[in-house]
Order: sequence, then C-alpha cells, then structure tokens
Amino acid sequence: MKKILLISSLFISLTSFSQSMLGKGGSQLNAGVGLSSWGLPVYIGFDYGVHKDVSLGMELSYRSYNERYNNYHYKNTIWGISGNANYHFNSIFKIPKNWDIYAGLNIGFYIWDTDDNYLGNHSSGLGIGGQVGIRYYFSDRFGLNLEGGGGNAFSGGKFGVTIVL
Repeated sequence: MKKILLISSLFISLTSFSQSMLGKGGSQLNAGVGLSSWGLPVYIGFDYGVHKDVSLGMELSYRSYNERYNNYHYKNTIWGISGNANYHFNSIFKIPKNWDIYAGLNIGFYIWDTDDNYLGNHSSGLGIGGQVGIRYYFSDRFGLNLEGGGGNAFSGGKFGVTIVL
C-alpha cells in the first residue's frame, strides 16, 4: 500500500500544473552571459511577480569589444539599464511549474563609450525591444534560463541562472 501511495504522489507531483515559480508577490534574481554582434554581454536582473502570470523586472548589462573601422582599432564599452514586462504562459497552457515560458517587452537606456576619435555611428540611446524565454527550475530555488530578443542594443540571446528569492 505504501508503494502505491508513493507512486501515486510522485505521479501527481510530476503532472501537476500551476503558475510559474515566480507567481504574484514572488521575486527572483537572474544572471548570465549573452550573445551579440557587439561583444559578449554579462547581465544581472531582478524580476517581481505583480500577477500570477505577469512579472516586471530590471536588468543591468555590460559588454566590451574591439572594433576595426576605417583601418583604426577602437575599444567600445556598452553599459545598459532596462526594465521589462513579461507574460508567463504557465496558467493558460497548463505548463508544469518547474517550467516557465514567457514573452514580453523591454525598454532601456544604454551608454556606448568609445575612443574620443571614433568615426563610427554607434551612440548612446534609448532602446525598445521584445523577448521570448524559457526557464527550467531544477529545484524550488534554482533554475536555468534561455532567452532570445530583438529590437535594441539589449537584444540577442542570453543564457543564465535564476535564483528564486
């Protein structure tokens, strides 16, 4: 009888559907590396659940790269700060809570720092874009995150870890 109860409780936990791990009032820390044609970005971010299916977040990013333009070599650095809003599809598609599939929009400001004599066309500015991501939680506190985006200097792909606070 104990084996039957154990097997049935395991089955229920593996097939239970719920909102994402974040949920309303939940928070998480994200950090990782990205993919970009402008260097290898690193980022750290914070998300807060304002609804069972909606989160708001902030992110800081940094990248540095060398560029050759008109036979000169330049060192470029990009600092960014952005805010995002994501819709998490777990409830609507009945996705198990250890998975998180989301999409949203972001807006931010980036500072493009380069040599004084730079002749290229990169500059600081405001960026608006979108993102689609998937997160897998391998425990109640830790997960892996994969995200793709487009539309601004924060765009590209990124891979990182998530810590549920």
